[in-house]
Amino acid sequence: MTRKQRRGTLIGLAVAGLSVATLLVLFALRQGVDYFYPPARVVAGEVQKGVSFRLGGLVAQGSVKRGEGTKVSFAVTDTAATVPVVFEGVLPDLFREGQGVIAVGKLDPAGTFVASSVLAKHDENYMP
Repeated sequence: MTRKQRRGTLIGLAVAGLSVATLLVLFALRQGVDYFYPPARVVAGEVQKGVSFRLGGLVAQGSVKRGEGTKVSFAVTDTAATVPVVFEGVLPDLFREGQGVIAVGKLDPAGTFVASSVLAKHDENYMP
């Protein structure tokens, strides 16, 4: 093998290795992304059931109902539409009706958003 052929082979292997690494990074990043949707887009059917996403809006007035233990149900609204939410866990101290929230989770087959975490708005920041 001549020097030119070895150099070409080495460059080809380096390009192939970088391509594989780039594809792996893009694949990993795509799986870790949760898209943000307001309730109006969720009600319009723009979100598939079972896919993780972020639901953001205001906690609807009179919608907070506490169940057994740490189970809580409430509704998130953007004044155009309302989505029911269930969450089991400790809510942030700033969580209350009329307050801005972002919930991360999935839609169940019945159309209820099952949240795995809830962030409450504090000033201009959302805090856990």
